Amino acid sequence: MAYRYAVMGAGRQGISSAYDLGRFGSADDIMIMDIDEEAARHGAERINQLLSNNIARSVCVDASDLPSVKKHLQGVHSTVSAVPYFFNLELTQVAIEVGSNFCDLGGNTQIVRDQLKLNNPAKEANISITPDCGLGPGLNVSMAVHAMDFLDQPEEVFIWDGGLPQNPIPPWNYQLTFHINGLTNEYFGDAFFLRNWKVSPIPGLTELETLSFPDPLGQLEAAVTTGGLSTAPWTFEGKLKTLENKTLRYPGHWKTFQAYKELGLFEEKPIPVNGQDVAPRDLFHTLLEPKIRAERIRDICIIRVECRGLKDNNPAVCTLDLIETYDETTGFTAMEKLTGWHASIIAILGAKGQLPKGAVPVELALPGHLLQNEANLRNWQIKNQFSWH
Repeated sequence: MAYRYAVMGAGRQGISSAYDLGRFGSADDIMIMDIDEEAARHGAERINQLLSNNIARSVCVDASDLPSVKKHLQGVHSTVSAVPYFFNLELTQVAIEVGSNFCDLGGNTQIVRDQLKLNNPAKEANISITPDCGLGPGLNVSMAVHAMDFLDQPEEVFIWDGGLPQNPIPPWNYQLTFHINGLTNEYFGDAFFLRNWKVSPIPGLTELETLSFPDPLGQLEAAVTTGGLSTAPWTFEGKLKTLENKTLRYPGHWKTFQAYKELGLFEEKPIPVNGQDVAPRDLFHTLLEPKIRAERIRDICIIRVECRGLKDNNPAVCTLDLIETYDETTGFTAMEKLTGWHASIIAILGAKGQLPKGAVPVELALPGHLLQNEANLRNWQIKNQFSWH
């Protein structure tokens, strides 16, 4: 059977997701929808060129124009939202109305909670709604669920993930692969982990640790950042003793950004400067973004999951590692692939009816064996190390 897909948002992750839908989604039509007509057209042309198939087409649509969105989503089997998170609740409602499976790249846990409240209407529409896909949250959580399957009684789950430049440039040793406000949001505020079976707030940019990875990465530093687990801590509360997620960076990065935070540069409330009100975060972004953004980013992304618990009544540990790099052939970054393709995997499985019906959190949507099958198709090498302790 052939399927119709819609991708809302012609940015980096949206186009990557659309490309993957064209490769593995048995697609006969992929709509690239964006308020920027030229961006949508260039995105569709790029996909058609890469796939040597006129499967993608562009549509100029404003995501806030719900009647227009509803009109275009008629007959679409699955929709991927790669637009800013604040559109996603209303887009979910439209998807339910037209009977299109729906997933998004998330970005706000409270909006995800509101989407999950639409479970019954989604079931009645016989579709699957899966918010907060991507690299983290998203694929990192799916890999954690996969690791848990290898133990009879998982008790503790530790996740480390990050996107890094292959050739870091001091002093930041970092390149931006998504909107800079998303980066600052990750570093500001509290994360929510499971500690001693209960959901616990943990301040961002704390609990530094060093981990070793294969060359060329070597030693990396990990620190607490916010939002990387989505709703998983509440889903697994009382079922796991520990669940945590930290972000990986090259050594020295966290110390620099902790200094920026303590200086107040992450704050959004305006302060008076020479008679004018200036939001520190706006100034920070204006100065920093040109320093850490590049037109072409040759990056490397890492996800490591360690699950500890019992197997055959003995202590055991399952460790999964996934490392992805920039693709010289297609021009897709590692971040684009892991982020966009996790969403497209969900969209494809939704279209094929292989996901639970209703509004289901990402940690319950994609079982480990399906993730492994899809990873194999995309040549993702998820290395599995199992040991007894």
